[in-house]
Amino acid sequence: MNILIISIFILGYFAIAFEHPIKINKSAIALLTGVLCWTVYILFGEEKHEIAELLIVHIGDLSGILFFLMGAMTIVELIDAHDGFDIITSSITTTDKRKLLWIVCFITFILSALLDNLTTTIVMVSLLRKLIYNHQDRLLYIGMVVIAANAGGVWSPIGDVTTTMLWIGGQVSASNIILKLIVPSLVCLFIPLIIVSTKLKGTIVKFASLPSKSEIQLTKGERNTIFFTGLGGLIFVPVFKSITHLPPFMGILFALAVLWVVTEIIHSKKDEEEKDALSVVHALRKIDTPSILFFLGILIAIAALQSTGQLNTLARMMEEKIGNLNIIVPAIGLLSAIVDNVPLVAAAMGMYDINLYPADSYIWEFLAYCAGTGGSILIIGSAAGVAAMGMEKIKFGWYFKKITWLAAIGYFAGALAYIVQEYILR
Repeated sequence: MNILIISIFILGYFAIAFEHPIKINKSAIALLTGVLCWTVYILFGEEKHEIAELLIVHIGDLSGILFFLMGAMTIVELIDAHDGFDIITSSITTTDKRKLLWIVCFITFILSALLDNLTTTIVMVSLLRKLIYNHQDRLLYIGMVVIAANAGGVWSPIGDVTTTMLWIGGQVSASNIILKLIVPSLVCLFIPLIIVSTKLKGTIVKFASLPSKSEIQLTKGERNTIFFTGLGGLIFVPVFKSITHLPPFMGILFALAVLWVVTEIIHSKKDEEEKDALSVVHALRKIDTPSILFFLGILIAIAALQSTGQLNTLARMMEEKIGNLNIIVPAIGLLSAIVDNVPLVAAAMGMYDINLYPADSYIWEFLAYCAGTGGSILIIGSAAGVAAMGMEKIKFGWYFKKITWLAAIGYFAGALAYIVQEYILR
């Protein structure tokens, strides 16, 4: 049974990787892979009722991620419908490719720590769509945004889901994770950034110089209100979580509900046709639903690997065969480029006893860095990458050819920076 599930996952993974040649949408492949993995599990499993209950538990956990993604996408889509991103694009006056790359990546790095890497990627991809006209140029910037978002997320307790897991679990403290991972995270971003900067020349054609796509006349007050309410709602999500201790998706749904009420009030006097085009209902129709289904398929497939114990077996095998944390932890990070980093970190948290490795130990900080940034190496290795892939239709092969080697260099450079930093400090 286990061999069959692993085989289905590997075949599905390669089918997603070669989506373009085989001409089958990756969302269909991901859903098929996820359903088949669980079908094999329940057909060959003895306790069928328990397996069905386990799937429901996993779906409950995954639904939080999906609702978060849907809510964030809707907010960003609504801001875009009101030309809200013009506030940012109009303030970025440079057309120099190098300067623009540094500005975009720095904004992404900071925003990712304040929001989270998934929301930040959605925001930045939407911004770049408004900012850069040439599609090939835009793809390169988006690839760097994925690296910047993942690097920026790991040094904040709320920036990446795995760092949040370790923070909530008591393995790391908020202040320590910021102090210890800020330098490795900067190295992880700056090394690829410097490499790309040396290759970039010339200027970009900006969307901002083109006429607005909106046919509806909006006042400056309406545009600014939606932009700052939407962005404020996104920033408020981690605050909401800290105050209420509710999952992040509740915060994003609260932000969406507030924005929905605000848009209804602002446009209450417009005719129905104009009001509909600027409504949350219209934004919900425009969000990339296939990307959400792709995310669902990937996550339930990985949940099957976790439920059958494959990830735990792999983690323990690495501990027995290797033993050196400076090899094991980066290897876990590399695995997070292939499978989701959440179950990998969960497996590591179960494998290493907190009594033997107390809070803020070397392993937990290093694990937070590696699991958070290793996913940048492949486009489907992180929530940020999956979101960018769906929104901009990035091909797996293009990312592998253009971005993977940059992300890998940054990943290992940051890991080395952390090891050297700890050696000096301790």
